[in-house]
Amino acid sequence: RNRPEGKVLETVGVFEAPKQHGKYETGQLFLHSVFGYRGIVLFPWQARLYDRDVASPVTEKSENVAGHGSKEVKGKTHTYYQVLIDARDCPHISQRSQTEAVTFLANHDDSRALYAIPGLDYVSHEDILPYSSTDQVPIQHELFERFLMYDQTKVPPFVARDTLCAWQEKNHPWLELSDVHRETTENIRVTVIPFYMGMREAQNSHVYWWRYCIRLENLDSEVVQLRERHWRIFSLSGTLETVRGRGVVGRVEQPAFQYSSHVSLQASSGHMWGTFRFERPDGSHFDVRIPPFSLESNKDEKTPPSGLHW
Repeated sequence: RNRPEGKVLETVGVFEAPKQHGKYETGQLFLHSVFGYRGIVLFPWQARLYDRDVASPVTEKSENVAGHGSKEVKGKTHTYYQVLIDARDCPHISQRSQTEAVTFLANHDDSRALYAIPGLDYVSHEDILPYSSTDQVPIQHELFERFLMYDQTKVPPFVARDTLCAWQEKNHPWLELSDVHRETTENIRVTVIPFYMGMREAQNSHVYWWRYCIRLENLDSEVVQLRERHWRIFSLSGTLETVRGRGVVGRVEQPAFQYSSHVSLQASSGHMWGTFRFERPDGSHFDVRIPPFSLESNKDEKTPPSGLHW
């Protein structure tokens, strides 16, 4: 109904059965089950998922995450994937997702300088709807042919080039997804994924940078408005900062909304937690908890993150 005049649907590929066990390989084509974009798997990550909505098995490794509620949450291993997003789909998901990008600290003295590689996302295993295609370049992204090549003898028929392996190895500390935190309040599920970005020296002190990805999922049929956020940021140096304001605001309809932001501390570790305030259609408000998460630096870092130099 909303298709522009003269446009027709084109075949993308053939759906495959989602994997209930194991993981998808590099080169697997997929549709994102929530945001609907076309993508391709670059490589998997094994993350620790801290889900405050489910009871963790006693056998899992326990790790206490500090923050409000002081409820112990046990981490469970879960597979996520580094993926490329098809550039043709980015305009259609912009209202639901600030098209994901991986951000790095720049390689020079400006400690606040960031640069981004757009169209890179992290996708949970259950969000992948795999499909196959006979197209030798099925994904439009500037990195597709730099990172992957077609090999009809392989399944899937897209294999990693040496440049992908070298890029992953070189930037591993700043790409790695290690912890994922999830909590649901009043049918709004909040997922937080923090990433360490590195350290910079500024005014004779060290400044540590992280980025974090926030995903808000409305599990109810009622449309709500995100009005403001309230953050508490604790640093190992002993400081406690409060951030309150509008920040990213807007309608949270089904199925989800996603965005990324950044934070810096003058200490090598800390914690963040807080709330999002929402407004219902009748004008009433309610607060949604942001699960507490740790900000940990990579102790073994040797060199700053590297960009795309070929």
